[in-house]
Amino acid sequence: MNRTIQTFIDRMIESRDQTALQQSMADVAKALNLSSFAYLRLSKKEGRDPKLISTYPPGWTTHYLQRRYQELDPVVRQAIIHARPFRWGPGLGPRVRSDSERELFEEAGRFGIRHGYTIPIHDNRGETAIITFATDTNRAGFERSVREGGNVLEVIAWYFHAHARQKLAPDRMINGVLLSQREHECLEWSSHGKSIADIGGILRISRRTAAFHLDNVRAKLGVRTICQAVAQFAQHNSQRK
Repeated sequence: MNRTIQTFIDRMIESRDQTALQQSMADVAKALNLSSFAYLRLSKKEGRDPKLISTYPPGWTTHYLQRRYQELDPVVRQAIIHARPFRWGPGLGPRVRSDSERELFEEAGRFGIRHGYTIPIHDNRGETAIITFATDTNRAGFERSVREGGNVLEVIAWYFHAHARQKLAPDRMINGVLLSQREHECLEWSSHGKSIADIGGILRISRRTAAFHLDNVRAKLGVRTICQAVAQFAQHNSQRK
């Protein structure tokens, strides 16, 4: 298990895209005899689609998002309200309150998602993410896997969320290019007409450091001037509204 965790950490650090993040998590789930996982990050902005990284069958995830099941799912509801990890499936919580919720679980079961261990994440930025490790095995096998790996799964879930939030942040992804937090801040202030000296003062960094970050922005976006970078930034923001 120690080797599995160390490999996971190393791969998370090295990962650069969603595929790499997904495969790292899939390998951990497999090592603990849990057949699949799902990471659902809910947007703080009303009406915005959630972010999903998953090894659930694609037919199920497509159906789930198209039907907006996250607004109905008892697992999501409990994860939003409570911070403690919990088990679910036949004979396990959370309580099913309607025929629609019962149908949701039955549909999931037909895709091989019968039991799950869900870890809610309420971070210091006010975001809510939900990580579930699921399986199609019988309840006894599922309970054994969770009992043996539950504490490890909680740490892994938080570690995964931290990397996914940093590396897949939509606000900092412009035309498929991920800016660092500081690069994004410098570019945003440039879009408000602030000079390099102004930006340095606002962010409490030196003028040289502000210029360094803006040079990185130009290089990453493949433009010659900050005005061109600001134009891409403005277009990106208009498309997200």
